[in-house]
Amino acid sequence: MLSPESPSPLAAAIAHHQAGRLPEAEHLYLQVLAADPNCADALHYLGVIALQVGKFEMARELMARVEAIQPRNSELLNNLGEVYRKLERWDGAESLLRRALAINPRQREAANNLGAVYRDQRRWPEAEGAFRQAVETQPDSNSAWYNLGNVFFDQQKYVEAIRAYERALALDPKLPMAHLNRGCALREIGRLDEAAVAFLAAAQLQPDLAEAHRHLGFTNFDRGRVDSAVESLRRARDLAPQDSQPHSELAFMLNFLPGCGPASVFAEHTQWREQHATFAWPTRYGNDRTFDRRLRIGYVSPDFRGHAVGCNLIPLFTEHSRAHFEIFCYANVASPDILTTEFRRQADGWRDITKLSDEQVGEQVREDQIDILVDLALHSMGNRLLVFARKPAPIQVTFAGYPGTTGLTAIDYRLTDPYLDPPKLLDAFYAEKSWRLPHSFWCFEPFDAQEEPGPLPATRNGFVTFGCLNTFCKVNQTALALWARVLRDVPTSRLVLLATPGSHREATIDFLRNAGVERKRVSFVDRTVRKAYFGYYHTIDISLDTIPYNGHTTSLDSLWMGVPVVTLVGETVVGRAGWSQLSNLGLTELAANNADEFGQIAVALATDRPRLQELRRTLRSRMTNSPLTDASGFTRGIEAAYRAMWKQWCGSPEA
Repeated sequence: MLSPESPSPLAAAIAHHQAGRLPEAEHLYLQVLAADPNCADALHYLGVIALQVGKFEMARELMARVEAIQPRNSELLNNLGEVYRKLERWDGAESLLRRALAINPRQREAANNLGAVYRDQRRWPEAEGAFRQAVETQPDSNSAWYNLGNVFFDQQKYVEAIRAYERALALDPKLPMAHLNRGCALREIGRLDEAAVAFLAAAQLQPDLAEAHRHLGFTNFDRGRVDSAVESLRRARDLAPQDSQPHSELAFMLNFLPGCGPASVFAEHTQWREQHATFAWPTRYGNDRTFDRRLRIGYVSPDFRGHAVGCNLIPLFTEHSRAHFEIFCYANVASPDILTTEFRRQADGWRDITKLSDEQVGEQVREDQIDILVDLALHSMGNRLLVFARKPAPIQVTFAGYPGTTGLTAIDYRLTDPYLDPPKLLDAFYAEKSWRLPHSFWCFEPFDAQEEPGPLPATRNGFVTFGCLNTFCKVNQTALALWARVLRDVPTSRLVLLATPGSHREATIDFLRNAGVERKRVSFVDRTVRKAYFGYYHTIDISLDTIPYNGHTTSLDSLWMGVPVVTLVGETVVGRAGWSQLSNLGLTELAANNADEFGQIAVALATDRPRLQELRRTLRSRMTNSPLTDASGFTRGIEAAYRAMWKQWCGSPEA
């Protein structure tokens, strides 16, 4: 970039600049300008230093002076275009970079920067075109191939992204970010073993790269290796102590770790809050304290889309009383889909917050005069808990993502139910006050599960098939040991598990074989679209629940398809989901309090064919007539909670 043949002291300044000695270079550039205020090179490269140190407006002013002198300097136009990109002045950036390419079509950096301008605006096809131009003009450029891979990834073209990253790595195998992003693409298409190798390569090349350890943690999590996943997330947390995200993900992941009790889970959440989420709160709010007026409810979520949480929330949004509540959605949805469109239709106000900072979202909430702000994610992926940490609304609530705690004292309440959280049982392990809904934390919406349960598979097979279609991160050795006891006691039975292909399948088979279960009795199904997923239940007679994190939506799916769920009531709230759901169905006899009871219940059910047939025939109607599908009752319970919370706040003195 800096290579003109110039007399000293300009040449000395450029030499310092190229060596990264910016203060020395700046000092000499200023000396040159003192003697010649219109020296284009000194103005230009002083502007480059301003760009490098983040003084974008200063960089623009300096380079604009050069543009007036050298309007066809393609290097200058490229650098000025990058300044405009940093200032998010998109039209100016695009115009300048196009001018640079018109003058020099082979200017790789300008093509890359133009692609970045389009990528920043999510103009994916145009970004792809610009990066393709970069690789066509400079096929030996690893950065061009890397950038092309990134825009493929943005468009969820994961196979194309992998190929582009591999081209970059063929040119230079020591690119940690190319290994990292290739791993992310591999993970997205379920090639978990290869993804893990890619993340390890990135970490070896750059040991302090927190993202490599973070994504390795996710990959091990997907493979059911929760202990290894937690270890990687702890490493990522320690490498990036100012970054709240890996620490938040660690707090979430501890819910899945066998042997990690509620005190340990809460301690990590508390540490997260103290390290990342201590902000000054407003001392007064301007909200009208009229008790019975129409309330403004704000919902914050990354899952206003085809996701388990999104599916469970649709009944609430459909049934909300518009006469009494005005609904605002703060959507952190990276990839909107058809369900996003439905949420947007149900909302009175829609705010896309994907590109807004936490402070900007908080300002928007205050501007919208939200009375009750509701978090729908807790510490799951895409959460915006640091918005809530600033307490932009007078009342704040968490709900729906999963039953648990955020660790935030800025959130006043957590919605739960009487079975998940009997009074005083776990209250000491939540930062928020528990507000119990009348019946259930969940409301099942079967809009994409219309096919009938069908006949009992054991009738045609001559043997009972146990199954677990929970996400594989819940399938740990504690759960496998529990299930192995059942399989040994029902020697003709089979087991079906949902897992992407990989070494974790073989590890599961090996564990069960060592526990006395033959390989031929265990089979796997792959992740698939939701309609085909429901078809898997036509092959399963009894679902075996996971521990310490029970099935939640998956158990509701199973019950809807006529497949009973045998559960073990856990020590933490996420391990009490099965108890809650079965209690709402009047089937508490399927819930065990210890491993021996679990085995006895599962074996007794497996050997009682008439009982299995009756459950297959009646479970759906039992659900239909239970609180688990009562959208109106569920919504009225939540609305009553909101109104009672509001009444309490209206009667409280100003802080």
